[in-house]
Amino acid sequence: MSVWFTSDLHFRHGLVAGHRGFATTDDHDAAVAENWRRVVRADDQVWVLGDLALCHPEHPLRIIADLPGRKHLIVGNHDPAHPMHRDSHKWQRHYYPIFESVQAFARRKVAGQTVLLSHFPYAKDRHEARYMQYRLRDEGEWLIHGHTHGPEVREGREIHVGLDAWDLSPVHISMIEKLMRETDD
Repeated sequence: MSVWFTSDLHFRHGLVAGHRGFATTDDHDAAVAENWRRVVRADDQVWVLGDLALCHPEHPLRIIADLPGRKHLIVGNHDPAHPMHRDSHKWQRHYYPIFESVQAFARRKVAGQTVLLSHFPYAKDRHEARYMQYRLRDEGEWLIHGHTHGPEVREGREIHVGLDAWDLSPVHISMIEKLMRETDD
């Protein structure tokens, strides 16, 4: 079993598909799904750190259901199950047939160190720091996140696993471990 991380899949999101160089959302969605299938195996664990889509979750959940791996979701601001949305509690049940867990953030061990998983970085954003009340406080722990859509992979003890930084592909845990070692050296 391997462990993978990804974020900001943004299925059916025309603006994101265009920024990523696709003429249609169907082309974008097919490329994202193909890149996932290329690396993830059936018994692998995949942590999706939010923003599956900008639409009702039915379509993205059908795509995700057909992809290999045991999946966990850390919800993002575009996911209706995120607690920032008034009716988030009504949406969680839609995700459970596909994801083994659905939560706002999580804590894991990577390379023997505690790592936090969140959709949001600690504070920095591309333009401004939005959604501050939903971000984890920086107390020195490693953070794996999405949300920023930039090409930056690492800043300090934060590792961005969004598709825009990783050629539209999930990131293997060995790459996360390598980035952590480089920073700690």
